[in-house]
Amino acid sequence: MANMKVNMSMEKNEMPEQDPVVRAGNFEEVALGYTVEAAVNEAQRCLDCKNAPCRTGCPVSVKIPRFIEKVRENDFEAAYDIITSTNSLPAVCGRVCPQEKQCESKCVRGIKGQPVAIGRLERFVADTHMAKEDKPEPAAPESNGHRIAVIGSGPAGLTCAGDLRKLGYDVTIFEAFHKSGGVLVYGIPQFRLPKEIVAAEIENLKKMGVKIVNNAIIGKSVTVDELFQDGFEAVFIGSGAGLPQFLHVPGENLLGVYSANEFLTRVNLMKAYRDDYDTPIKHPKVVAVVGGGNVAMDAARVAKRLGAEHVYITYRRGMDELPARKEEVEHAEAEGIEFMLLNNPAAIHGDEEGRVTGIELIKQELGEPDAKGRRSPVAVKDSNWILPCDAVIIAIGTSPNPLIRSTTPNLETTKKGGIQADDNGVTSREGVFAGGDAVTGAATVILAMGAGKTGAKSIDAYIKSKK
Repeated sequence: MANMKVNMSMEKNEMPEQDPVVRAGNFEEVALGYTVEAAVNEAQRCLDCKNAPCRTGCPVSVKIPRFIEKVRENDFEAAYDIITSTNSLPAVCGRVCPQEKQCESKCVRGIKGQPVAIGRLERFVADTHMAKEDKPEPAAPESNGHRIAVIGSGPAGLTCAGDLRKLGYDVTIFEAFHKSGGVLVYGIPQFRLPKEIVAAEIENLKKMGVKIVNNAIIGKSVTVDELFQDGFEAVFIGSGAGLPQFLHVPGENLLGVYSANEFLTRVNLMKAYRDDYDTPIKHPKVVAVVGGGNVAMDAARVAKRLGAEHVYITYRRGMDELPARKEEVEHAEAEGIEFMLLNNPAAIHGDEEGRVTGIELIKQELGEPDAKGRRSPVAVKDSNWILPCDAVIIAIGTSPNPLIRSTTPNLETTKKGGIQADDNGVTSREGVFAGGDAVTGAATVILAMGAGKTGAKSIDAYIKSKK
């Protein structure tokens, strides 16, 4: 560090982006990535703290100061090796992780200015590696003879599989969809996470020896018990939370009402936005999106790109209480998304043909904080009003699909339908482990990855204890 140039700028290097007016009409990636010059300059802002508090905020324990040091030295391949020693999906994490609430929230530079742009640097390193033509093939560890089944190829399943494969296990992932990646491919739009990036990360795992079986619906095609009968010694359930929640208000069955899951799946996985695909989807002119999380922002921004003239975010709390990432809210605002805050749906209205014509909203005031510390919305009496629209997208959360829990005897579940697992991913069934959204309900990609790492560690200890 002594011989390295230190950049004491109070602000991060800006991330180059597409112009908001231009990008609102295409599905190309919004953030364009750092140049070499910007990345090295940003890396020079790192103080290389002895205790590295940033690491305590990373669910997958990336050695942050060490990889940033290599970026400062222009040794990007060494930086990649350091990141991937604990993180199997660096190009994904660099794009969609809420770093501002995790690693960057612990950064000492953030005390008197902006924290080091850890996520942007991680993305830069991963993208630089992927762009190399002569990059080395991922190592395929020698088999230790033990077979493990992983259910789901989302962030939890991919991470668990990658960590187990590095330890020598023969791992097979069972994925219900025809394409691997889970929420990374069906939930997050192309302009925020290009599917080519996800495919490249998955290909790296395959080159390591991870096997993936698609179109395999566990609980229908084969049960968890049958996986054990087929010779698998442990099972990790990382099947996510793909069951949409609804408002339970009048008019929710009208034509033009979508769950965000269905809407985004049609666009992201089934490519409804492309002319060379025949996936049917409505192209509404005025859209009301109900919800305030990242999924709501994604749905609103997708609707805008499909040609909607007006897209509204309706949320029962205010701007300060929005659960979405600040960056996603800012991007949505820049692209012309209109926010109707402190409004809660009461009904959805339609015409004689059963098509949506508007959403009835009740104005809200913020009362006392709820269990999570957010001020609870309170309806304003006689404040109902109708927002005209021809489509409503409901983005108020998801829960785990009941198929696995209903076909796996003695597998305990929570009141919200998640699989009951302790902090180590251990369930009530011997040899069955679980993590990610299948346990917690909908959360973040990086938390699911952290759960996948924990599951892999627990499975390794379990197998070794049986010897």
